[in-house]
Amino acid sequence: MSLKITLKVHEKFIIGGAVITNGEAKSTFIVENDVPILRGKDIMTPASADTPCKKIYFAIQLMYIDGKNLPEHHKTFWELVKDVAVAAPSRKPLLKEISEEILSERYYPALKLTKKLIEYEQEVIKRVRTAT
Repeated sequence: MSLKITLKVHEKFIIGGAVITNGEAKSTFIVENDVPILRGKDIMTPASADTPCKKIYFAIQLMYIDGKNLPEHHKTFWELVKDVAVAAPSRKPLLKEISEEILSERYYPALKLTKKLIEYEQEVIKRVRTAT
């Protein structure tokens, strides 16, 4: 199944592990085979992975685009999940869903679920900052 992608001017994306930046004009292309693809809005940099839940997202992103180092990324992921489960027990059901996707090697759906985890984390951080 092919995937049609339309990119904005200078939009970045990752396809098959390569970071690509669109040029001076909007462009559309079709990916004909099954490769990992992440649009700029879904890409997390190491510098922006500055909280435990964002680090989980980053570890999953690496699983998705860097399959040759999967054992290392899995190790990081499971350590982070354990820490977050201890710190936020109410998130265990969501962590379980994410983990099931990882175990089934469905990394993109796991990334989407992890965005919910990050949203929760940001709400908690905002409440803490407001309370002080």
